[in-house]
Amino acid sequence: MRSSAVLLPLLGLFQTLTGEPAAAPTAYSGRANAIHARAPRLEAEVRIDGVLDEAVWTRAVRLTDFSEFSPKDGLPAEDSTAVLVWYSPTAIYFGIHAYEPHGGRATVHATLADRDKIRADDQIQIFLGTFGDGRQAIVFGVNPLGVQMDGTIVEQGVSRSQGFTITSAGREAPDLNPDYVFQSKGRLTDAGYEVEIRIPFKSLRYQSADVQSWRIQVVREVQHSGHEQTWTAANRSGASFLAQSGTIDGLTGLRRGLVLDVNPEVTQHTLGTSTPGDHWSYAAERPVVGGNVRWGVTENLTLNSTVHPDFSQVEADAGQLIIDPRASLFFAEKRPFFLDGAEQFNTPNQLIYTRRIIQPVAAAKLSGKAGGTEMAFLSAVDDRAYSASGVDHPVFNILRLQRGLGPASRIGVTYTDKVDGANSNRVADLDSRLVFADVWSLQAQAAASRTHSAATDLTTDAPLWNATLRRTGRSYSSRYAASGISDRFIAGAGFISRPGIAHVTQEQQFTWYGHPGALVESFTFAQFDDLMWQYRKLFNHGDAIEKKWHFSTGAALRGGWQAGASVYWETFGFDSSLYANYYYARTLNGRTDTVKFTGAPRIPNRDYVLNFSTPAWNTFSASLLAIFGQDENFYEWAQANIIYERLTLAWRPTQKLRVDGTYQLQGYGRRSDRSTVQVARIPRLKVEYQLSRAVFVRAVGEYNSSKQDVLRDETRTFAPILLRQPDGTFAPAAAFTSNRFRADWLFSYQPNPGTVLFAGYGSTLTEPVALRFRSLDRTSDSFFVKLTYLFRL
Repeated sequence: MRSSAVLLPLLGLFQTLTGEPAAAPTAYSGRANAIHARAPRLEAEVRIDGVLDEAVWTRAVRLTDFSEFSPKDGLPAEDSTAVLVWYSPTAIYFGIHAYEPHGGRATVHATLADRDKIRADDQIQIFLGTFGDGRQAIVFGVNPLGVQMDGTIVEQGVSRSQGFTITSAGREAPDLNPDYVFQSKGRLTDAGYEVEIRIPFKSLRYQSADVQSWRIQVVREVQHSGHEQTWTAANRSGASFLAQSGTIDGLTGLRRGLVLDVNPEVTQHTLGTSTPGDHWSYAAERPVVGGNVRWGVTENLTLNSTVHPDFSQVEADAGQLIIDPRASLFFAEKRPFFLDGAEQFNTPNQLIYTRRIIQPVAAAKLSGKAGGTEMAFLSAVDDRAYSASGVDHPVFNILRLQRGLGPASRIGVTYTDKVDGANSNRVADLDSRLVFADVWSLQAQAAASRTHSAATDLTTDAPLWNATLRRTGRSYSSRYAASGISDRFIAGAGFISRPGIAHVTQEQQFTWYGHPGALVESFTFAQFDDLMWQYRKLFNHGDAIEKKWHFSTGAALRGGWQAGASVYWETFGFDSSLYANYYYARTLNGRTDTVKFTGAPRIPNRDYVLNFSTPAWNTFSASLLAIFGQDENFYEWAQANIIYERLTLAWRPTQKLRVDGTYQLQGYGRRSDRSTVQVARIPRLKVEYQLSRAVFVRAVGEYNSSKQDVLRDETRTFAPILLRQPDGTFAPAAAFTSNRFRADWLFSYQPNPGTVLFAGYGSTLTEPVALRFRSLDRTSDSFFVKLTYLFRL
């Protein structure tokens, strides 16, 4: 008998009796830069139960000796982690030993959460770059109970400013909208937690080579300390986080078999509306039958098709306050068909935004990699209801090609067209991201649109361009950027928040790090300048319409606390296009006339920003953002006293119950008499109870209250504002009040992505006085059911 045949059962018996993993034959130390692992190919299967007791785990390679990454890199990890890796012909397996020396299971944060809702839990994230490049990866995450989160990441360059907060250099967050089929189970132990993961090759796209090398990085997030730890000793100053990954080498004999996912779905809505006489009527729509098909043409090419895809919104989009009325609000894509392979359609300036395809009758998509070129093609036919004529079917065609230039650089081209009868819009783009000297990156883009209008029989061409140079140093980083979007640039298949502007910006950022155990673990100071022109005046030596100078700080404190403070000095120039229909009434010599509104040439602002967040404690966490000072009152084009607050609270009293609340407040007060121009409040509460990993019930309530005063010419005459109507008449900008409450209830059964049962009810109510909840009048409601099942052949 061979000695290994005796040794392996003994190793497994030792592990079972002691509760500790036996020593692995091969260990790869991240801190020793042993980051090129060779996982064994084993003809074996294991039960995914969170207990690493099968003998096969003793033959896996071990990824060990993690390093601190956040808030300070270059140090050995405070917590010990070992990741076991092996693969069979049909799947790759990961076994995780996450040791917790600060109290074992008592310190570990773990809840029975819905998919992708483990942000406040301890977790392990595995980044797999199956094409061997350093530009993109699939992310598989698990919490200590094995609850899953997954998504993709395509590096575009880290943004140091996250909204109104400043952070030190780090890594880009993954897009968690895509879902992948994989198995995982975990358990708490006295020493920490263990998790088993099985990722079938059917769920992945990868190279067609006989022998492959995949990039891998493992990130551990520890909630009680607020630290992130990585297997490879990743440097925060690196221009690419993924390029600092290790590898799994020598992968061979991978068999996906037939990859054919058939996902039929049935949805049904019943809509209720109030009728005269205080009656209520319901109209049950006919069930809509549709579905998706996913076919793995080769290991690295996938063909998707869909008929009548459901929008899959199981609750209404969360309400957003409009801070700048010139910018459009963005809502993320949610439909599974469009999310599969979405990373292949990633392009700067969001020239591809699939929510422009509102209710497709049918669509097909091919994505993957061939001959070293990443390709993604989407074609869709939209419903007639969304045609300009109401007769034609809008047709979309979207093509995205990318090719790597070294380990972290790339070049890409994009082409989109939208044909709506005799109307058409076409966009072509060339973009690139070059990473050099480890800490420098240059991103550039040039695009053009051509739009034909049947109504005017005119064809319009317009450009878009940008260039950004970044230095991502650990203690010092900088960014210099210039961009321009013509006011005639139209992206029929994309999302342009605000056309007709050009920017020149620069940012300098300095970070200081405290010694281990210090109260202040890192402190960041950032200085940001932004000059903005109206695009048509950029090359005519016109003055910048907006000038901004921001000074911001952010601190990471011991235990996971975060705090920051900023001061913004800004000036805004009058934009006549925003007030094209604004007039006011003037009385002269007993005669009243309407006069075109002309605002003050420039408004100076000074805003103060405070932000604060607690650690993600076991049962509670909170954050607060507050902005106050003097800012522009766009409603009357005048300086106003502004207040903006956003408070978030998360309460997890048990492993199954989660309560999340947000409160947003925005108000503008006139400086002349302290009267209120506008005030809006959006409180939102979500309560979710997870009966099991596959089943939860949820209730969401959101109240949207807004109030606006009669508008007046605040900076000059104080005369009432008149709005010119489409028929040429004038109407006063009257005061209004809106108090709307939306309630959504949902039962969800989702054992895996693609197999779901949703049953929900939603209603909208209004009342005359805000937040009284006494005279709520129901205005509409709806019931819906969605059933889909994933047949994986």
